[in-house]
Amino acid sequence: MRKLYSLDQKKIGFPDPNHAEKDGLIAFGGDLSPERLLTAYSQGIFPWYSSGEPILWWSPDPRLVLYPHKFHISKSLTKTIRKNNYQVTMDQAFDLVVSECANVRKDRGSETWITDEMMKAYHKLFEMGFAHSVETWMDNRLAGGLYGVSLGRMFFGESMFYRKANGSKIALVALVAFSRAYEFDLIDCQMNTSHLRSLGAENIPRRDFLQLLEKTLKQDHLQGRWSFE
Repeated sequence: MRKLYSLDQKKIGFPDPNHAEKDGLIAFGGDLSPERLLTAYSQGIFPWYSSGEPILWWSPDPRLVLYPHKFHISKSLTKTIRKNNYQVTMDQAFDLVVSECANVRKDRGSETWITDEMMKAYHKLFEMGFAHSVETWMDNRLAGGLYGVSLGRMFFGESMFYRKANGSKIALVALVAFSRAYEFDLIDCQMNTSHLRSLGAENIPRRDFLQLLEKTLKQDHLQGRWSFE
């Protein structure tokens, strides 16, 4: 059995993610300060925990990722996009997207890891220009979206939601287009889901993910508010 690390409240730092438990759990404790979060992402680690639990830090093996050039759009989604009865924006409603990602799960009777503490933490990253959202609008209402963190030329997806059919998928299509335009290496999907695999996401060994992460962090961060202009 591998060691589960307890993080120091004052000292910012993480153990080698290759020392994680079989399920990817590497450490607990610490805080959600911007400095700690950015350090975690730069090492391929992210927080994921439920209300009432200590902060849990993860680095799964394998890791589900999406290479922008391998993104797959179904025929039905292509038809929806051609109708063009929607608008897509970036970083225009970050807090609303985050809260909707949490609310949709609550409405369906599921537990959410997007606690008030998490919302505040990622809002700070958004203000610093490291966290971003993509919003899909239909009939002037938010129909879906996603949010995550970007370092180097990698986007770490945190969560996505939809209120109308294809709302989240359209947001992902827009993110992929943006990623291609700015030559992003990878979109990190974190957890393995059949929905994301159907769109072209694939599992890769953690060691490969960490190598790609090291490579992409050598590039400048695309920091600040994003847009399609």
